[in-house]
Amino acid sequence: MRKYELMFIVKTTMEADAASSIANNYKNMIVSENGEVTNFKDMGQKKLAYEIKHQLNGFYYCINFNATTETIKELDRRLGLDENILRHMIIRLDEE
Repeated sequence: MRKYELMFIVKTTMEADAASSIANNYKNMIVSENGEVTNFKDMGQKKLAYEIKHQLNGFYYCINFNATTETIKELDRRLGLDENILRHMIIRLDEE
């Protein structure tokens, strides 16, 4: 398994609790796909640098985890299909 970092932005048209629930669903998905979450960070609501899908603000989340390539592909697919996610990015961290 390799180390990854996922950062994503959830729409603010929902309550903060609902956005947190979405973030926890992705955290649980990583664990259920035999991954290991090493750090979960709720960065709160922030103003976007530019308008995305008619939104000016978003709830930011960052998850550091270890996972396989198959888990990354499935995670990327689900994040892309979720209409509540404005943007997401998965990066592989360097091995130390």
